[in-house]
Amino acid sequence: MFFPKLRRNAKWVFLFLALVFGLGFIGFGVGAGGVGIGDVFRGAGADSGVPSLSDARDRVNENPQDPQAFRDLATAAQTEQQTDEAIEALEGYVGLKPRDTDALRELAGLYLVQVDEARDEYQIAELRAAYLGTGAAVFQSINLGGRPLDADPISNAVATYYSVDVQNALGKAQQAASSSVSTYQRIAALTPGDPNVQLELAEAARSAADTTTAIAAYERYLELVPADDPTAREVKRVIKELRAGTPG
Repeated sequence: MFFPKLRRNAKWVFLFLALVFGLGFIGFGVGAGGVGIGDVFRGAGADSGVPSLSDARDRVNENPQDPQAFRDLATAAQTEQQTDEAIEALEGYVGLKPRDTDALRELAGLYLVQVDEARDEYQIAELRAAYLGTGAAVFQSINLGGRPLDADPISNAVATYYSVDVQNALGKAQQAASSSVSTYQRIAALTPGDPNVQLELAEAARSAADTTTAIAAYERYLELVPADDPTAREVKRVIKELRAGTPG
């Protein structure tokens, strides 16, 4: 008697399980490639509050005196990894809110990102110039009758084209590094008692090969921290190295 009852009950159990699995497949969109209930619930909380890049641009165009519009554009551009546009937007924001040290810090950091990107562009352009412009260098290295051979026009054009790219990338990196330093100087002027800002200014100045500014910022940092601060010894060592490498 037990097994017949078990078989009769099993029909309903299997029916229940089939219904559960069927709803699960529909609800979570498994196997059909469609959108399930799970996707709907996930989508309901997926809005991060960051506007799209196009919407943010429209807001700035419509409200050129609205600082928040520029702030949102900077955030949207960073989300899309558009560093140059993010910098331009933050420059617009700090033009309207010149004492916002958080925004200035973010801007200084973006300049350093721009430095890294420009250095990458510089290295790629150098490699291309070396590889694709080899013909011009080869011709110039061959002497006949006491004068180098003239490079063929194509090799010359390629070498010139990529040398311009190299110089543009180098100039962009130098400009971004200089902008980072000047931005940290603005922050330091607004927060003269913050040793961390002086340290950030010094590091940015070193990145820009501005030794004089770096040394001055490091020295100001030492004035602001206790004499027994664990970083003081390392900062003194760096100052000594920078002075040793400074002409005059």
